[in-house]
Amino acid sequence: MYVTGVLSLKGGVGKTTVTLGLAGAAARKGLRTLVIDLDPQGNATTALEPAESETTIADALEHPSPAVLATSIAPSSWDDTVDVLVGSEDIERHNHPDPGSQRLGRLSRLLAALPRAVGDEGEPLARPRGAGAGSRLPHYELVLIDCPPSLGQLTRSALVAVDRAVLVTEPTIFAVSGVQRAFEAVQAERSHNPRLQPLGVLINKYRTRSAEHEFRVNELRELFGPLVLPGVIPDRSAVQQAQGAGVPIQRWDTPGAREISQHFENLLGRIVRAGHSARDRRDGPRRTG
Repeated sequence: MYVTGVLSLKGGVGKTTVTLGLAGAAARKGLRTLVIDLDPQGNATTALEPAESETTIADALEHPSPAVLATSIAPSSWDDTVDVLVGSEDIERHNHPDPGSQRLGRLSRLLAALPRAVGDEGEPLARPRGAGAGSRLPHYELVLIDCPPSLGQLTRSALVAVDRAVLVTEPTIFAVSGVQRAFEAVQAERSHNPRLQPLGVLINKYRTRSAEHEFRVNELRELFGPLVLPGVIPDRSAVQQAQGAGVPIQRWDTPGAREISQHFENLLGRIVRAGHSARDRRDGPRRTG
């Protein structure tokens, strides 16, 4: 299971758009995916239009047990392979500015309750799926966490739980400052989570004819060097059009949508490769002969 957080400490840079783009790319490849909506605005939940759930992420963090987790997960309207740990504005009550280690570990305890391998039986789901009543939590190959644009308990608990963090920015002065603070937050939380690594800095909403954007892209490359992910995501109306239609960008058949979809497929490939590398390091060298 690859657990990836998508974060920025500035709002409006397209963090949720990146989360949704990765979920759509994973669905196209048939990866069983869980999207965790930690943002009190709940935009990822709105876009994915999950079936009704008995409880939400706010309840699951209040009582981090397998049973409450199962009643907080619902199938999305996008694809049979994409589920949602349903967001709620009530989650704001968990966003303490200075949480203790017990609170920071709640999300990790929730993820530990997920089945760890194909064939494991999780808790019964809140609603029946295509398999009918009595179906249970599946083994997820990919978990994507959409973090809020602030450094309180919610974002920090995500950093304690994930293996990799995608730092999203747009090429503007305030967003550059936000991604610097996000990188510092990742480094600070490694004391709680030694597995945590920044996957890279993803530049979003780039306009080719903007001198300011070109300047900021060069600034980001000077600041972060090879951590800046190759290929900037252009600012295209296809993103808003697909979200307005309630479909993944991968199903919006325009040249702009196809261009952006390719970026998300490349990013998903990096996440999967990073997950394989981490697993190989944990397992150690394989015996031969």
